Amino acid sequence: MISNSACNSFDNLLSQSLRVALAGADDGCEVSVVPDLFGQKETKIVVLTISSYLFRLMVFIYFTPDETTRAHFVRTKKMREAELSEQAFIDAISESANMCCGSMSRDLSQVFPHIGMSTPNIIDKECAASLGVLKCGHIQHFKVDINATKCFHATLCVSDYADLDFVVNTTTQETSTGELEFF
Repeated sequence: MISNSACNSFDNLLSQSLRVALAGADDGCEVSVVPDLFGQKETKIVVLTISSYLFRLMVFIYFTPDETTRAHFVRTKKMREAELSEQAFIDAISESANMCCGSMSRDLSQVFPHIGMSTPNIIDKECAASLGVLKCGHIQHFKVDINATKCFHATLCVSDYADLDFVVNTTTQETSTGELEFF
């Protein structure tokens, strides 16, 4: 069972991470909880998993590979339009998702000593219809508005393998998306 404080901690960590990973340095970004994703129009999902011995957390970031989304990543990644091939676009959205989950993983590792993270995978939106099969203890949907011109949606799914009750202090967390660590 996942306690309310653990659910709130997961939600707050994802909200904070989405702001940093999807918005540019000069962007205004609002992340809000939404009851469902009915009516969202994105066609693709980038999905990542963070796991420990006690839980599996999956983050789904919905996007559409259209001109508005491409322009957003050209601007935030400081690229030229000509540099953003189809593969470069997929790499850019995957990198942003990876930074989002990397930030969450780093913050969760303060509470859970053994954390692992997957690489990003791109799937079709229709795959999200099967989320109920995962039997998650906590599911939360988010809307990410950037400068009132670009919108993403995200879903957080947490499967628990033991009782989870913790609080992560998000007021003192770093806003850095992090650098690669070499061991």
